[in-house]
Amino acid sequence: MDIMTTTPGAGLGAMIRTWRERLPPSAAGLPVGRARRAVGLRREELADLAGVSVDYVVRLEQGRATTPSAPVVASLARALQLSTAERDHLYRLAQLVPPADGAISGHIPPGVHRVLTRLGDVAVAVFAADWQLIWWNRSWAALFGDPSSVPPRLRNFARERFPVSAGPVRLGLWPVTEVDRDATDAAVVSDLRRATGRFPRDARLAELIRVLSEGNQRFADLWASGAVAAHREEHPSVGPVTVDCDILTDGDSELKIVIMTAVPGSADETKLQLAAIAGPREATSSSHTRR
Repeated sequence: MDIMTTTPGAGLGAMIRTWRERLPPSAAGLPVGRARRAVGLRREELADLAGVSVDYVVRLEQGRATTPSAPVVASLARALQLSTAERDHLYRLAQLVPPADGAISGHIPPGVHRVLTRLGDVAVAVFAADWQLIWWNRSWAALFGDPSSVPPRLRNFARERFPVSAGPVRLGLWPVTEVDRDATDAAVVSDLRRATGRFPRDARLAELIRVLSEGNQRFADLWASGAVAAHREEHPSVGPVTVDCDILTDGDSELKIVIMTAVPGSADETKLQLAAIAGPREATSSSHTRR
């Protein structure tokens, strides 16, 4: 009797292991050492990329954990760089319904993953259509703060631009200053309005709009407006850094790929490089953010 088809969770674990072993570390932006034996990702590397514990990855692969939550499955799909069909299969193996058409997707296609890992030291992050942060690299964390210490549900740019309480800004190191605040606020509101037309049945987006409309008067006033602007950031280690902010959109999923670059050979490029060397900084303080 084939244990892979009769043991609960075995199919899920086998597929996770298969996908993990086929993904070279270079495709995930990880260094490849000479002493490395594994061709694909190690369990600890997958755990780090997906934001789960190594023990949980082991239990999934061994079939001892059989019902991961939807957010965990989504994180695993992104970390494993699955295609849409593979992602949906992963959901079904986890006894979950795949994301429906018309809902905002946090899935990053494999081709986009490959592009992201080839950007080197460029600070880049990926947001879903509702400005939910779903991926970032080391340079982004070094420049704006490491979002990993913030609960996933709070990693949303719109929530930070339009707070609904007087509490601390958890991702306060966003690349926005007083000079471009109005334009950025208007652009975010306009972008969310576009998303409601593109994803009219998405519950998370609807809840975000409701919370911001009821809790932030500025958001309500700007609901029908939109504009774009450049960005400037103050880094505590290297001082003011002027960067170009380019936002690329990926196909029907409306993923937003935010790329921060400085003029080649400029003092700002040197500062960005120094910030990357300094490494990630905490994202829970807004004391160095210029509004």
